[in-house]
Amino acid sequence: MTIGHTRLGDGPEGVIVCHGWFGDGVSTFSGMFPYLDAKAYTYAFVDFRGFGKSVEMKGDCTMEEIARDVLDLADSFGWKRFHLIGHSMGGKAVQRVMVDARERVKSLIAIAPVPASGVPFEPAIWELFSGCVNDDTLRRAIVDFSTSNRLTPTWGATMIDVLRRTSDSEAFGKYLLPWAKHDFSALAQGIEVPVKVVIGEYDPSLTRDVMEQTFLSLYPNAELEVIANAGHYPAHETPVMLATVIERFLANHA
Repeated sequence: MTIGHTRLGDGPEGVIVCHGWFGDGVSTFSGMFPYLDAKAYTYAFVDFRGFGKSVEMKGDCTMEEIARDVLDLADSFGWKRFHLIGHSMGGKAVQRVMVDARERVKSLIAIAPVPASGVPFEPAIWELFSGCVNDDTLRRAIVDFSTSNRLTPTWGATMIDVLRRTSDSEAFGKYLLPWAKHDFSALAQGIEVPVKVVIGEYDPSLTRDVMEQTFLSLYPNAELEVIANAGHYPAHETPVMLATVIERFLANHA
């Protein structure tokens, strides 16, 4: 069964987009939909198993499984080569796709991404993340923390409400260790695919220093851009600017 997804555009360049832990494809990226060039690109916004259109699909909930699902989706479209975009957990997942099929990846854009090596959480922060699987209060604390406590509480409440309605809590919990702790960086070392790393200036965890120590040291053709006035969710916070950054990079590697 093909993984659930939402398709946008009918352009010649195929782009597969992967969401993070706190939302499906549409809830994560739909704020950008009006600003994407549907004539130049065909975007496929994936819903991982346990999320969105794939909420009923069971699985192991690993980065390797996501990679297989993404490659199967590309095959179903007849896409021999394509671009990848991933946010947060999805930023780690698309690296796994690249590890498994580097010859098929034209370029990769990682937005506020988890490195291939995972995240070295402080004990208190790990307790917050590991405890949030069935606790909306802790989920909300993560959303607020990851955007530096700058945004209206109405947005934070909406994020958690949408997450609850569009995800399966068991699958949500199963994804945590694979995205946070599993390390496949040795397999990714030196891959020469063009990589664009995009972070928000107010993301307190996935910072410039972290990206320089991980992505920029791992991939020889990686570059970093910091988006002003954004935290961990640029697709929500600065959708026009993120769409601009994305398509500028895609155009350079079409």
